[in-house]
Amino acid sequence: MSYTTRIKEEIAKISRARSETIAELSGFIRNNGYINNNVLHLTTENEIIAKRIRESFKDIYEIDLKVEIKDSLNFSKKDLYLLSIIEKRDLILKDLCFVDENGNYLETPPEYLVGSNEEIRAYLRGVFLCCGSINDPKTSRYHMELLINKPQEAVFVQKLLNLFDLNIKLLTRDKGYMLYIKEAEKISDYLKILGANNAVMYFENVRIYREKKNQANRLNNCEQANIDKVVQTATIQLEYIDIIEKNMGISLLDDKTKEALEYRKKYPEASLKELSKIISIETGKEISKSGLNHRFRKIKELALKLEQNNKENC
Repeated sequence: MSYTTRIKEEIAKISRARSETIAELSGFIRNNGYINNNVLHLTTENEIIAKRIRESFKDIYEIDLKVEIKDSLNFSKKDLYLLSIIEKRDLILKDLCFVDENGNYLETPPEYLVGSNEEIRAYLRGVFLCCGSINDPKTSRYHMELLINKPQEAVFVQKLLNLFDLNIKLLTRDKGYMLYIKEAEKISDYLKILGANNAVMYFENVRIYREKKNQANRLNNCEQANIDKVVQTATIQLEYIDIIEKNMGISLLDDKTKEALEYRKKYPEASLKELSKIISIETGKEISKSGLNHRFRKIKELALKLEQNNKENC
């Protein structure tokens, strides 16, 4: 079962007041319903959603919807539930703000339909039940979207969502309009608005795990980068030492620098910090990282001079 399906089935079990049921049905019908041969049709691939819609109409309008199961046309291998409304059709279309008093399609529903915070949430649930999806947070990217056919409806839903500071974006697609969120925190807030509490807990647990994993990866990468830097620095120092030894230049170094040279050869993989501690412990003479670095600068300078002399004498 997909994450989106789990969310939809969870919110399809939320109990509602009468006005919230009407708002939810309106959000569903306005983004899902179509009229054919004077019959209002609704479709869903989810049996639990089909049951909720059917029970809602029975509670509010005291009618039994005709339900047919058809093969889905989108290759999803799921059955398609077709709910048909014949009785009280005109009353229902007006009551759910699909059409006005004259039977004309309403581009946006009136304010009274979503007059309270809970009615807004209910309307948004209805919209999500028919045209919403959210990526499982275990996937590589966070993404929530609503695919809406009509421009005015898309803008209306966007405004409702942004009442909750979701900063939802609107994008024109070939077949309609897409409202979407990519920020993990905002998607979590959206799930709370829908009332999908179990989905929120799952989302947050996965999000926290991913953030900790990413943090650990960043630390590991940083640590590896430091190791690579230490190895690179030590390798270069050993190359300079090799040049000095091949050119019989050890005697040109002072005793402290010779000491640093010998300890580098003895501990080729140690960082400057580690090497300074080793020298301090083994010799009983305190030397700082910067002091040791100064000695290696002398080694570098001598190696480069010897190398330059060799080139001039060739």
